[in-house]
Amino acid sequence: MKLKQVIQRLNYPEASIESLQERRFWLQCERAYTYQPIYKTDGRLMAIEVLTIVTHPGKPDERIAPDRYFSEVPVRQRVEVVHEQIALLAEQKAFFTEHNVLASVNVDGPTLLAMRQNVELKALIESLPWIRFELVEHIRLPEDTTFATISDMGPLWLDDFGTGMANFSALSEMHYDYIKVARDLFIMLRKTPEGRNLFSLLLQLMNRYCQGVIVEGVETLEEWRDVQNSPAFAAQGYFLSRPVPLNTLASVMLEL
Repeated sequence: MKLKQVIQRLNYPEASIESLQERRFWLQCERAYTYQPIYKTDGRLMAIEVLTIVTHPGKPDERIAPDRYFSEVPVRQRVEVVHEQIALLAEQKAFFTEHNVLASVNVDGPTLLAMRQNVELKALIESLPWIRFELVEHIRLPEDTTFATISDMGPLWLDDFGTGMANFSALSEMHYDYIKVARDLFIMLRKTPEGRNLFSLLLQLMNRYCQGVIVEGVETLEEWRDVQNSPAFAAQGYFLSRPVPLNTLASVMLEL
């Protein structure tokens, strides 16, 4: 028993060093921002989604998956990233106001809740009525939290419907302005005539819960035509535009 305790004591510092090194790695990561346009089915620009590129100085040519990065850093740092993104968008507020275009920023549930405590960030958000927060997963509110306290951060969108917790149970628990259908679900349903009919019925039902449905991952002309002929409100994907640097927003196509 004593020998086991000694071994545990010897291993603990090594584990602490590895943990410290890993934490330092994620804190050293660098971020850059791009955007991808979202177009209504009539071809007019509806919104842009801000996307994050994550790299590490040790391997600057290798991108790190954003979801991996955000899962590794503390909520406090995730709030700082959101603040950083919104500050950059605020520099181009004339564009959003003039063209009546929205800007969506991805955020997870814990970060959205923590943002309410940041007075400076809340004031900035309130000054930019075209900002929308896109929940990367359906948020289950803590018992002492109501939807009213969340909605003061502005209208919410739900990302990746059809995966994980983003399903019909989510629609009955919280109101989302727009709902984005995951590409995997879109592709799966359009493989057969029955699936295409089901896709149309699914969107009709979803429209009862929100202002409109956005289809993600449109990569071909045929897919775009399918979306245009469906009850979808808008779409985004490589066929419409690949992500481009955020500082090139002024040159985005306002109409396809």
